[in-house]
Amino acid sequence: MVQSSNGSHGNGSASTTASGTAGGPAVQVRVLGQFIRDLSFENPNVGKIQVEANEQPNIRIEVNVNAQNVGTNVFESAIEFKAHCGVKAGVLYDLEVVYGAMLQLENIPEQALEQFLLINAPTLTFPFVRRLVADVTREGGFPPLLLDPIDFGALYVQRRQQAVAGGASGSAKLA
Repeated sequence: MVQSSNGSHGNGSASTTASGTAGGPAVQVRVLGQFIRDLSFENPNVGKIQVEANEQPNIRIEVNVNAQNVGTNVFESAIEFKAHCGVKAGVLYDLEVVYGAMLQLENIPEQALEQFLLINAPTLTFPFVRRLVADVTREGGFPPLLLDPIDFGALYVQRRQQAVAGGASGSAKLA
């Protein structure tokens, strides 16, 4: 039997710690749970559209990350994923997924909180989103949509630059 560092016996929760800086307390991260908040797969033209043998579908993908404080030291980080697949004749499918994780964070510096929730947390949950997207598109009657890894650090920097250019405060609300 495998026993994790927090004394649980493989119950699906994970806990990790990092040594504190300058003798401070160690940062502790615990995944309290992962969940599908929203899932929608639409195949509006089933049987109506014939895809030509050499025609490549046009797939448009959108990814956003949001985070919020849901309690004392408890935060939700969620990946919002959208895929639109179409050909000249029309829409093949639309897929929307919001996949989240509930995290308990202890001793994390305030200045590192936003970056952790918008970079590190989605990096932990993305493999689950990737599998879900592949499974849903395959079960919907199409070849599985296999997503390339996403650099959430670069996405964070891009969104911050857009926020500064647009005068907004950022992409996440940690109320």
